[in-house]
Formats: sequence, structure tokens, C-alpha cells
Amino acid sequence: MSSTKNEPKKAPTLWSRRDLLTRSGWAMVITGLGAGAISTIRMLFPRVHFTPASTVVVGKPEDYSVGEVSERFKKSHRVVIVREAGGFFALRSVCTHLGCVPDWERSQKKFKCPCHGSGFHRDGVPFEGPAPRPLERLKIFFDEDGQIVVDRAIRLRKERNEWEKEGAFLKYGKRDGNA
Repeated sequence: MSSTKNEPKKAPTLWSRRDLLTRSGWAMVITGLGAGAISTIRMLFPRVHFTPASTVVVGKPEDYSVGEVSERFKKSHRVVIVREAGGFFALRSVCTHLGCVPDWERSQKKFKCPCHGSGFHRDGVPFEGPAPRPLERLKIFFDEDGQIVVDRAIRLRKERNEWEKEGAFLKYGKRDGNA
């Protein structure tokens, strides 16, 4: 007698074990090929940061009057240009307390931070509020065309005695023979 007559019939299934393993294998192969294709396409478009240049041309010396604090480049580059009788210096317009942008209060002749009330003299030295140190100066120099250029990548800090270094102050005036 054969044993098939006594065994109960198995209910038909959608996929057999062999079908499931075959389809799973093909799914893994297709997924691997897809991931490889996506990686190859992604390689054609490198991740490059298009950041603006660190130098900013701020104009000719004649564009600034003696005693002026110019905020022309404050919004676009976080740079404030200060003109004195002997020349120029550039301040980074970022408060040293928590990084807010201080405003020049012309009537009070000071920089005032709107966030926590730090006050800075015209040269960037703090005199009120929680700011722990002066505003940073930025390297300033003339290019070959006689234009004033500020390099935002080079920050000069007073507490490190960097305000006396070359580039912290741009000499310009009658006594230098430049005006």
C-alpha cells in the first residue's frame, strides 16, 4: 500500500519554500545592483561647498569720511569699517557674548548688542553688559588697485595682543603721504 492515500492533502500555498528563497535571492541581487547604480550616479556630483570668498573689497579710501563707522557690509559680510584720522580698521560684527549682531548707535557713539545689552566703544572694546572680550578685528589691506580689502578669515583678538600686528590697522592719511 502506498502511504499517499492515508496522508491528508496539504492545502495549496501561494509560494513554495523554493519560490520564496529564489525570489528573495533575486530581490537581494536587484537591491545590490540598484545601490551600486545610485552610488555611481552620486559619485558624479561631488559634495562641494560653494562658500563665498573670505576677502571683501570695501571700496576706496575716499569713500569714507574721517570719524565714520560704516555698516555698509554688515548684513552681507558681518564687517564694519571704522575710519579714523590715521587710517582704517575693520571689526567683525558679531558680539563676543553669544554671537548676535551689534548695531552702531550713532547718537551714543557705541555698538549696542540687541540680544543681551553688551555695549562696545567705537574701537570694539566692551564697557557694559556680559560680553567677555572685545569685538574681533579683521585683516585689512590695500589691493594693487588701491581699493581697501578685508580678509574675514583672519581674525585678530585684542586679548592676544594681535591688534598691534600688521593688518589690524590700515594706515592712510596726510602724514603717510597717501592722501
